Amino acid sequence: MPYKLPPHVERNFINGKAYLYFRVRAKNGPRIRLPDDPTSQEFRQAYAAAMATPLPVIVKDEPDSIAALIDSYLKSGQFAVLREITKAGYMSRLAIMRADHGRRQVAGMTRDRIQTFILDPLANKPGAALDTLKKLRVLIKHARDKGMLRHDPSVGIRRPKLKEIRAWTDAEIERFKRHWPIGTKQRAAFELMLNMGTARVDTHELTWSQINDASYQRHKTGVHVYVKVADNLRKALNAIPRNHLTVLNTAYGKPYTANGFSVFMREAITAAGLPLACQPHGLRKTLGRMLADRGCTAHQIMAALGHVTLAQAERYTRDADRKRNAHRAFSRLDEHPENKSFPNTHSRFPKKIETEEKSTW
Repeated sequence: MPYKLPPHVERNFINGKAYLYFRVRAKNGPRIRLPDDPTSQEFRQAYAAAMATPLPVIVKDEPDSIAALIDSYLKSGQFAVLREITKAGYMSRLAIMRADHGRRQVAGMTRDRIQTFILDPLANKPGAALDTLKKLRVLIKHARDKGMLRHDPSVGIRRPKLKEIRAWTDAEIERFKRHWPIGTKQRAAFELMLNMGTARVDTHELTWSQINDASYQRHKTGVHVYVKVADNLRKALNAIPRNHLTVLNTAYGKPYTANGFSVFMREAITAAGLPLACQPHGLRKTLGRMLADRGCTAHQIMAALGHVTLAQAERYTRDADRKRNAHRAFSRLDEHPENKSFPNTHSRFPKKIETEEKSTW
């Protein structure tokens, strides 16, 4: 029978091993690690010290604060209808905003203050700055709906520019294939992302049933995507075992997490000697480029990649059209009379006239 633990002590099991923690006596308070043996002197001393720890002071949010606005939004219908994976992203960013700026007053927000106090500290993190601005604008809209603001103080703030993930070149694709041949799990993951256009959050959870049905649902948008299993993909999948429900699994036979799969692909790309610019998500971009280069319309690319708006797919067709138009323009140059070659006939070119003049050189 397990030893009865004193008040405020909880036992957690991690990989089969029990760990003891003291839970600070407050809602969602932090935990304090205790020695494993509850009968030891070390445990009693650590428990006494934990009990003597002052309780955290719970500060109520001011009604007009950003923290109160965040709480109001998280309880709103607009947040409730979001997909679970979207909610997780929102809550992560909003938690950071609450910790850094929750004390600030909503009514005091201006364009200059948002730029100076919220966005400028993230100047070296453009991705975080852009996500913060997006979430802040969601909060501002909610504040206007609730009557906490009469205008949008973020109007005129430029979106931080991100370094866009690029498509892979043909040479980079061939280099990866040479390093990871058919039969390796790395090659199977590569072919999935390249031929189906799946993002990492879709790829790591793909099941054999979805492969057989040639369709999957995008986590990000909820769009149902229909695909064709290409020969290269079929060969790569036929060469790996089908021991689990999911296609790609860890060495322990468990499905990858999204972050775990990202690490797996990053290590595979690095091992192939490819640069950091070759991102796993770039394989999805590569499929879009390949489809556009083969003359697919924006609507066709939109369906193949599961885009929600046509503008997302039109980026690929614009680049492909620019490339084709450039080739057509230079081919017209070849048709210009001055660039055409003529046969070297006696009727066109006069015979060389022999002279006795010597070169001045």
